[in-house]
Amino acid sequence: MAELFAPEIIRRKRDGLPLERSEIEFLIEGLVSGAVGAEQAAAFAMAVFFRGMDARECAELTSAMTASGTRLDWRALDLGGPVLDKHSTGGVGDVVSLMLAPMVAACGGYVPMIAGRGLGHTGGTVDKLESIPGYRTAPDLATMQRVVRDAGCAIVGQSDDLAPADRRLYAIRDVTATVESIPLITASILSKKLAAGLDALVMDVKTGNGAFMVAREQSRALAQSLVSTGKAAGLPTRAMITDMNEPLASCAGNAIEVAYAIDYLKGERRDARLHEVVLALGAEMLRLGKLATSRDDARARLEQALASGAAAERFAKMVAGLGGPADLLDAPARHLATAPVVIDMRAKQPGFVTAIDVRALGLAVVALGGGRRRAGEKIDPSVGLSDLAPVGADVGERPLARIHARDDASAAAAVESVRQAYAIGDGAPAAEPVIVEQIA
Repeated sequence: MAELFAPEIIRRKRDGLPLERSEIEFLIEGLVSGAVGAEQAAAFAMAVFFRGMDARECAELTSAMTASGTRLDWRALDLGGPVLDKHSTGGVGDVVSLMLAPMVAACGGYVPMIAGRGLGHTGGTVDKLESIPGYRTAPDLATMQRVVRDAGCAIVGQSDDLAPADRRLYAIRDVTATVESIPLITASILSKKLAAGLDALVMDVKTGNGAFMVAREQSRALAQSLVSTGKAAGLPTRAMITDMNEPLASCAGNAIEVAYAIDYLKGERRDARLHEVVLALGAEMLRLGKLATSRDDARARLEQALASGAAAERFAKMVAGLGGPADLLDAPARHLATAPVVIDMRAKQPGFVTAIDVRALGLAVVALGGGRRRAGEKIDPSVGLSDLAPVGADVGERPLARIHARDDASAAAAVESVRQAYAIGDGAPAAEPVIVEQIA
């Protein structure tokens, strides 16, 4: 075989030619070892962004990235149930993971969820969990596996051991405007999930103005790529396309969303659209894991996990197992940070919410300090938005939102941003379904 050179491989992809497995593996191995430089990886990512990859190339890129690090093996733990996971492409108010993992655990599944940080206007599960004092989002693999065995779930960040090529390539994509490439997204997500040793995966692919894939056709293409590539790698995968034309929960912000998740698990508040997404994703996880015979059976089991308190108990055990306070569910206000400035804001005129610029709401949270504008920036866990009015709400009867800010100036700026994100009209529009499509 001719000797491989990174510039020649990049040139071939730049010119629209398909890459061989050996070429893809050479680039990924070089990315991890340092033989392929950041500028070459950036050029490769841009070439893929413009030229794409066929299904074989995408599967081989995923395989190479998975093989770049440790692959978890759960057989020695003799768990007695399937290893399952869910992944979302990100949105605003998407707090699903915090409830879904313990709910599935309470139904007999085991959920080692490798989660991410916030990106752009979207919130990150790892950032949310880091608002819990003491919670370790980067435990060693032995600790993570022990917590999965004992609590049934562990939500953590990506470790240095799992798919290191993805972590390095993603950091380059994030600063080179190549995030939205479907083959690169597919390989990034699935390499981490395959490395986690899963038995099945359910994907939540967002669509709408608050999603990275705004157009439904883009979301469908990504969902189909994830499902087909997952199956090709031997991982049973299903996807749902869900609506992100309004926030999923009625809040956005790190500690604020954790508090909401606790209330949800305890039955104190459950937004209808959010609850539907949680049940729909959970039902597919249970069915893929052969823990339920039908969707109706699966949904009934998930509802029972909530009603009995079993899901809340699993969440509490996970938090304590990863270093958080043992009494978090009993006394969340004692542990979660609260903002010094909290104000209710109202619309300037009466009427009904006819549309929401969800991306603008997410950016308002970032501007408050609840997200990052540059890598490594410190996040304020206490700030954000709550009590967000949904589409169709009568804002003559209620506030548009409650602002949680660190000072009066940032609160005032958020008021204007949030007010501009809402369209108010004379009548309430027809409700749109939150589950748009299922891809199997």
